[in-house]
Amino acid sequence: MSKRSVGQKINSLGTAQNEPQKPGIPNSKTIQVGNLARVEGEGALYVRVRDNQVEEVRLNIFEPPRFFEAFLRGRSFAEVPDITARICGICPVAYQMSSCQALEAALGLEVGGQLKALRRLLYCGEWIESHALHIYFLHLPDFLGYPDSVRLAQDQPELVKQALKLKKTGNELMTLLGGREIHPINVKVGGFYRVPRKAELQAMQDRLEQAREIAYQTVRFVGGLDFPDFEPDYTFVSLREEGAYPILQGRMVSNRGLDIPVAAFEQHFHEEQVAHSNALHATLEGQPYLVGPLARYSLNFDQLPASVQAAAHAAGLRPICRNPFQSIVVRAVETLYACEEALRIITAYEEPDAPSMPVVPKASSGAGCSEAPRGILYHHYQMDEQGLIAGARIVPPTSQNLRMIEDDLRQFVAAHLELPKPELTLRCEQTIRNYDPCISCATHFLRLTVEHVH
Repeated sequence: MSKRSVGQKINSLGTAQNEPQKPGIPNSKTIQVGNLARVEGEGALYVRVRDNQVEEVRLNIFEPPRFFEAFLRGRSFAEVPDITARICGICPVAYQMSSCQALEAALGLEVGGQLKALRRLLYCGEWIESHALHIYFLHLPDFLGYPDSVRLAQDQPELVKQALKLKKTGNELMTLLGGREIHPINVKVGGFYRVPRKAELQAMQDRLEQAREIAYQTVRFVGGLDFPDFEPDYTFVSLREEGAYPILQGRMVSNRGLDIPVAAFEQHFHEEQVAHSNALHATLEGQPYLVGPLARYSLNFDQLPASVQAAAHAAGLRPICRNPFQSIVVRAVETLYACEEALRIITAYEEPDAPSMPVVPKASSGAGCSEAPRGILYHHYQMDEQGLIAGARIVPPTSQNLRMIEDDLRQFVAAHLELPKPELTLRCEQTIRNYDPCISCATHFLRLTVEHVH
């Protein structure tokens, strides 16, 4: 995977930005993309331009509501991790971890020691498989000038084989610790139903070392891509855990001075329904904010091991990254970190005395939050004295980013109104894919309409 091969295949964003509008193209134009693969979910983008000014941007999410919060009510707290895992087939562990932490906070439990380490290891598996999927199959085709990963595989089969090998390693970790790679069934409030033997984890070591090398090569490879000059002044929000890069838990922090416990989330963050979307929009004190790889990396660069920091520097990243197009590089850095962290945990692993802590239900409420591959995932539950769920609130990372996606699109479109219709459409799609938005497990996402008003 050489930088030369990247240079040979890239349809340069810089070239696209400087391409003049062709004579004869009308000033008023409508752009529609009926089916866009490589983003999970369904939606449409509406852009209105008046006098060469972007007047309105709406990211319309018409994916039907799924009502998980509603049908959790009346179910036993013990069922919550398995039910919430079904919300997403790509990051089910995130839902399980956040739900377990919220319920354990309600019950006054703190899972530590090797059980906590095993949860972090399971989460590493999800980061590896999810980031590998997005980097190579959802996002990389944009940078290399391919319409999809199938065409990419036809021209560069060895590249895709390495990507699949990397993703498979993450899936194998999830199977070993979670019972299966999609919607794991081994996680419970208080720990696990079963914990692995030391020999089972050690058997993963060689594959993880190979995955680490692939991840390192991935960082080098995507670091050689061309990126447009686009650096919005984001409000970053992520977890922060002293002594560790945030995955499983931590305090909520921002680059604007926020530093709160997870339990205070609802005092500062608010969701609202907007007319054009079935997905709620979240704000921090009334303002949009960014969660996900760029936020995590920029707020926690100092928590990365020296070897991973060096790889990031070599790939052209600074300790703070504000360019959303470089999120592909940051995801690669996080994949490398997840491989290193998994190896560290396996090396230090000692089998715990029991797979879980004893759990006694009581009337209570609690909040939990973990770092899904796409950003912070917040859960809050209320339960009665029998342990039945009386209320549930789940705030996924994509809904937290929707306002920020619209703002990015507004800025990007305003700076590139001169582009021909196909080129502008492609750049809007890529801008959205920077976020790896997970609206549902469907495959089609965007229809783009640009309306010029005189």
